[in-house]
Amino acid sequence: MTVQTEKQKMITGQKYQAWDEELMQDRMRAKKLCFSLNQTCPTERPARQALINELLTQPCDAWVESPFNCDYGYNIKVGSGFYANHGCTILDCAPITIGNNCLLAPGVVIATAGHPLDPVERASGEEFAKAITIGNNVWLGANVTVCPGVTIGDNVVVGAGSVVTKDLPPNTVCVGVPAKAVRVLTPDSDKLSLLSSASVAI
Repeated sequence: MTVQTEKQKMITGQKYQAWDEELMQDRMRAKKLCFSLNQTCPTERPARQALINELLTQPCDAWVESPFNCDYGYNIKVGSGFYANHGCTILDCAPITIGNNCLLAPGVVIATAGHPLDPVERASGEEFAKAITIGNNVWLGANVTVCPGVTIGDNVVVGAGSVVTKDLPPNTVCVGVPAKAVRVLTPDSDKLSLLSSASVAI
C-alpha cells in the first residue's frame, strides 16, 4: 500500500496535517510571490504579469489587483479574461477551477479550507479541503464569500456580501446568507426574469 503525502491528502480532500514541512514550504513560496506582487507598482504590468504567472504556475492573461493573497497558487486554475479586484483572498488548499471571463469584486474570499468541529482534532493541526468550481462569465460582488465544496454555474452573478454555501445554478442572480437565486437570466442577457422582489447590490 502506497503511503500518501500530506500534500496528496490535502489536494484529494482527505484530512491532512497543515504543518507538514512540504506544505509549509509551499505556503512560504506563495507568500513570497504574493508579497512581491503586492509591492510591485501597478504601472509595471509585465513584471506583475510574470509574478501572477509564476504564482499560478500557468501562463495566463489573468489580472490581479493588490493586495492579493492565496495559500499555494498552484491549485488555482483560471480561464482567459480573469480579473480580481483589490483585497481578494483565495485559500486554495484543494483545487479551484475558474472559467473564462470571471470577475471578482473587492474583498472576495474563495476558501476551500475547513477545520474539524472537534476541538482536540482541530488543535492537533488536522484540516481538510474541498474543491470549488466556478463556471464561465461569473461575477462575484464585493465581499462575497465562497465556501468549500461548492460549484457556481455559468453566467451567475452573486450580489455583494453574499455567502455561497451551496451550489448555484447557471444563469441566475444570487444573493443572501446563504446565497440563493432571486432572478433567472434569460437567453437575451438584457432581460431578467424576477423570482423575488429582493434588490441586488453588486
